Amino acid sequence: MLRFTLLWLLVFLFASISSSSARPAPYAMRISCGARQNIRTPPTYTRWYKDFAYTGGIPANATAPSHITPPLKTLRYFPLSEGPENCYIINRVPKGHYSVRIFFGLVEHEIDNEPLFEVSVEGTIIHSLKSGWSKNDEQVFAEALVFLLDGSVSICFHSTGRGDPTIISIEILQIDEKAYYFGPEWGRGVILKTTSRLTCGTSKPKFDEDYSGDHWGGDRFWHPIRTFGKNADAPRSTESGIKKASTVPNFYPEALYQSAVVSTDSKPDLAYTMDVDPNKNYSIWLHFAEIDATITGAGKRVFDVLINGGTVFENVDVVGMSGDRYTALVLNTTVALSGRTLTITLHPKKGNHAILTAIEVFQVIVAESKTSPEEVRALQALKKSLGLPNRFGWNGDPCVPKEHPWSGADCHFDKSGGKWFIDGLGLGNQGLRGSLPNEISKLHHLQSINLSGNSIHGAIPSSLGTVTSLETLDLSYNFLNGSIPESLGKLTALRRLNLNGNSLSGRVPSALGGRLLNGASFNFTDNHGLCGIPGLPKCGPHLSAGAKVGIAFAVFLSLVLLVICSICWWKRRQNILRAQQIAAASRSAPYAKARTQSSHDIQMSRNPSRGRTASENGPSLLS
Repeated sequence: MLRFTLLWLLVFLFASISSSSARPAPYAMRISCGARQNIRTPPTYTRWYKDFAYTGGIPANATAPSHITPPLKTLRYFPLSEGPENCYIINRVPKGHYSVRIFFGLVEHEIDNEPLFEVSVEGTIIHSLKSGWSKNDEQVFAEALVFLLDGSVSICFHSTGRGDPTIISIEILQIDEKAYYFGPEWGRGVILKTTSRLTCGTSKPKFDEDYSGDHWGGDRFWHPIRTFGKNADAPRSTESGIKKASTVPNFYPEALYQSAVVSTDSKPDLAYTMDVDPNKNYSIWLHFAEIDATITGAGKRVFDVLINGGTVFENVDVVGMSGDRYTALVLNTTVALSGRTLTITLHPKKGNHAILTAIEVFQVIVAESKTSPEEVRALQALKKSLGLPNRFGWNGDPCVPKEHPWSGADCHFDKSGGKWFIDGLGLGNQGLRGSLPNEISKLHHLQSINLSGNSIHGAIPSSLGTVTSLETLDLSYNFLNGSIPESLGKLTALRRLNLNGNSLSGRVPSALGGRLLNGASFNFTDNHGLCGIPGLPKCGPHLSAGAKVGIAFAVFLSLVLLVICSICWWKRRQNILRAQQIAAASRSAPYAKARTQSSHDIQMSRNPSRGRTASENGPSLLS
């Protein structure tokens, strides 16, 4: 019995240690765009979250362009009236390395209306849809491997004027920190965009989920290619287990290596060609496993690998390099391509035939530097305060992608700080309303502001005087009121100031008036309350804001006292008039007065004691 108990304790301890050291499940967020409730989809019953409070746009019923598209019934599209840029902002994303994938769709009953637009992740363009994308399985989605470090992710869709962006789903799947490490250039400033991912020797498209792959590898889609050409190769397959497949950091599914293609006697070279974007760098991953029963050991099959005619791997011996048959081998290289095609060639050197299991090709993209977060928050406050119309599309990052900056915001890159900042605002004659927020002063690098010809009301923020780089300030023809802040006189770089056509009042700061002598151009006309510089009326005694408040309070108090005195006088006057009326009524009735006196005499005769004096009656009981 004691042995049995000890055995179970050891088993329990071992299980506890194993569970505590086991790696937790990776973060996964899947959004069914346009959906109003969470759903699960067959065959793996993957959970998709409802689309709520992430973005704008319009939900609609979806038409899936491909059989690999998730079986979801809704999508979200973004008409141009919503602005040229629209973004999903997803918060509370743990810091880490992620596979971000977006599936595109077609609005129901509009399958011939194939929209063309661009996609960016964290301000970097990762995909541009090309005509015909809805008829190609590898083009119905965009995927990129990216580091997310600030607790959120922005996925933006940029209209190109050729249809409304339409999105069926978004997936954010955490992968290993070192996944797809390809050399010194790899790092947090690099994004790998999936260009192609092929599984050879099979005709069945599969995701990692279909392969029962490790979730830390993501959920990669493998496009099948049974042959590279007629009589060019022959497929091979096995049901034997594959060693060294699902290992750190890429966690490839074991079943991926159970099929392959082998070249033939008629075409000993095994070659595959694909289209690519020119003048880009590509990271290429080649997968092998010797599953051909005719190869019995190392040295039996040896070949070179060439990329566009240049040798990148010599004397590849799959069995020798992997350690055994039925063992996975992965080779990686990064190449710069100037042309529009990529050709991978396996040239046999021993054994006459080459073998290939799978191919992955990624475009290496340097991630864009982002705009200073403080300045982004300042622009968002300005957008809210001025009620900026949707057509401006102020979503995502103001300065990146560089191809799609915010309308009306001028950007400049600070090389020393590695950040973008805003150096100009041009929003004149845009029908803006609301007031200027204090946060506008957080745009520390502004050199020019043009908000003229709008309907902006309220006061000019005194904090604007802290933007020392400001050279031009045009707030003309609005409905601004109050006084001109003294702080504007501290803007020594200010050369042009237009405040005309408002309802400003008070004394113009003397520092601004003195600047006119140095060639600055200031315009204060059509403000009937301004005074104090040549061209404007002279000012009376200048009162501080506190003095003005005191005078206003004194006037209010005087009015209250005047009202109270008036009420008292009116009541006294009413009492006097009432008394006069009673007296007049008494004088006009002598008979009633005589009768009253006669009754009094009769009562006195009946009760003589009432006629005595107080001394005769004795002391008063009330004394």
